[in-house]
Amino acid sequence: MQHITETPTVKAPAERFTGDVYLNPIEAPSDPARLASALVRFTPGARTNWHSHAKGQVLYVTDGVGLVGTRDGDVVRITAGETVKCPPGEEHWHGATDTTLMAHIAIVVGDESGDGTTWLEPVTGEQYTAALAATGN
Repeated sequence: MQHITETPTVKAPAERFTGDVYLNPIEAPSDPARLASALVRFTPGARTNWHSHAKGQVLYVTDGVGLVGTRDGDVVRITAGETVKCPPGEEHWHGATDTTLMAHIAIVVGDESGDGTTWLEPVTGEQYTAALAATGN
């Protein structure tokens, strides 16, 4: 057994996120296990870039209100206690609404090259505004 009493909070890299986002790692992939997880906190208006995961991603919302959007225009509003599963290879983004913080636990199963995430371009202001409107925010 390993008892971890504290993990450092780090600011998420600006080249992968818009706005202020903070991470607390829970588990990093290491052989033979491939699980990666983190508590991710988004300030109002903050969001990920477009990205995908080789083996998919699970998001479990712990606090606040957020959005998850896909390239085909689907957007869901997410709140504490809800789970979103993003299938392997699906390009998507997630983040807080423009007025509310959102925190989630992000869980991915990595591949042989790491966590299996492919990072893409930022979500534009227009895409974000359209997502807010689509969910009634």
